[in-house]
Amino acid sequence: MPTLSLRTRLLRGLTAGTAVASLAAGLAACGGRSDTATNTDSASSGTVTVGQLSNGAATQTALEVSEVKSLNAELPAAIRKSGKLEIGIGALPSGFAPLAYVGSDQKTLTGAEPDFGRLVAAVLGLKPELKNFTWENLFVGIDSGKVDVAFSNVTDTEERKKKYEFASYRQDNLAFEVPRTSTWNFDGNYENLEGRTVSVGSGTNQEKILLEWKAKLAKEGKKLTVKYYPDRNGTYLALSSGKIDAYFGPNPGIAYHIRQVANTPQATRNAGEFSGAGESLQGLIAATAKKDSGLAKPLADAINHLIKTGQYAKWLAAWNLSNEAVAKSEVNPPGLPLDNS
Repeated sequence: MPTLSLRTRLLRGLTAGTAVASLAAGLAACGGRSDTATNTDSASSGTVTVGQLSNGAATQTALEVSEVKSLNAELPAAIRKSGKLEIGIGALPSGFAPLAYVGSDQKTLTGAEPDFGRLVAAVLGLKPELKNFTWENLFVGIDSGKVDVAFSNVTDTEERKKKYEFASYRQDNLAFEVPRTSTWNFDGNYENLEGRTVSVGSGTNQEKILLEWKAKLAKEGKKLTVKYYPDRNGTYLALSSGKIDAYFGPNPGIAYHIRQVANTPQATRNAGEFSGAGESLQGLIAATAKKDSGLAKPLADAINHLIKTGQYAKWLAAWNLSNEAVAKSEVNPPGLPLDNS
């Protein structure tokens, strides 16, 4: 997502968003950069524990995962020789729970996406090294070779295929979040956005879709106002104060946030969902590597191994994402069309 492109908050007395923002501020004060590595993790004795430090967002689950040597042999020689998989996550500054955020120890990068990167690395016999970026710099990290692959709610799109190759692993669905008292609903019709003010993440796939709808409405003489905030804390403050009518973002994060604020004055609800690939195609989230890197096939084969052995289903269940499962991982499957149709 950022599906063109993700990326919401835990509570720990404070909101996790506040905790993460504080961490980001601390990194900045120390001269930290947006591509600062936040955690280096390795699967020991064939065990990968998912849902650690989730602060209630997941059910901690230990999964036995062994290296598949035939899949390790598929890897590009340089990566195989290095013995590590450098994984990019675009969760700065404040994360997007439950997919990627700083855990309850206020320093370790956790979430469904980092956990899945660890699982795939274990199957390939590689040590996972996680590096956290802002969403925009995540792609710079791939382009520059700072990371081998991104596991960060990235939507497979035809535009992105000009520069990247993909191995799909989860359905991509977007949603509109509104105050619980709001009577507005999307109902799958962009014309219902007329006169509304909607927030969306910059550089994301959902932004591309929303701007396409804005352009269509403009041709009809109708107005849609799009607003941007630096993080989810700002977005949700704007939503609760009435500065925006809705937030358009990844369904997992919105579903998570709705649960977190259900019993508060800031309670929200889902006002409608939409495929991340537009009306005619089910969107897919995919591991993202530089085009012609030779990584897409071994990544897809490793994901399919996890599907076959059942660890994939257990990972999704641990993070309450079972409804976004795919039957198989595909290399460069059809993605969001260039015209967003």
